[in-house]
Amino acid sequence: MDRRKSIKALVVGTVATGVVVQACKSSDDKKVATDAEALLADHMQEEKDHLKKVEAEPEFFTAHEMATITVLSDIIVPKDAISGSATEAKVPEFIAFIVKDMPDHQTPMRGGLRWLDGESKRRFSKLFTEITPKQRIEIVEDIAYPEKVKPQFSQGVNFFTLMRNLTATGFYTSRIGLDDLAYKGNTPNDWKGVPDDVLKQYGLSYDD
Repeated sequence: MDRRKSIKALVVGTVATGVVVQACKSSDDKKVATDAEALLADHMQEEKDHLKKVEAEPEFFTAHEMATITVLSDIIVPKDAISGSATEAKVPEFIAFIVKDMPDHQTPMRGGLRWLDGESKRRFSKLFTEITPKQRIEIVEDIAYPEKVKPQFSQGVNFFTLMRNLTATGFYTSRIGLDDLAYKGNTPNDWKGVPDDVLKQYGLSYDD
């Protein structure tokens, strides 16, 4: 399964595309802003204040939960010959911010992470971060396909669906993800006028 292509198709074909379009304003050689103040330079003061408020809140995830999110996000979007991994695109940091900005995600995420560790302990007597890559994939394969999931994995598939959506959004609104999409931004082009065949179709022509 080509996970990157599947996720890219999902992002391009959904509302997430709007987020991607707004995440990059141009494709010139200017340095891409990385700090919150620069990113929100043309935003309303209320938005800037909200961002500062969210960032000032205590971190929701524990160190172990963040480690698990890091491992899982790289399973969803691994590094390949085209671009970097989810962690290289700072997806774990994005998810950590989102659960503070959108608290409704907190319980599903924490519950899902606990389910993942519980399933890992049941199968391999170790936490998810401690088992082998092959063993991790074995668990993920059981919760990655909602239409095929067994009843006993219902909580796991709900969590993985949320995790996959957050990972895809975080990745494809990052600089690495935008490059992976080959998104060029508002690039000026060389307008040569209405094509001749279209002008002919409507019986029109340009003046000399």
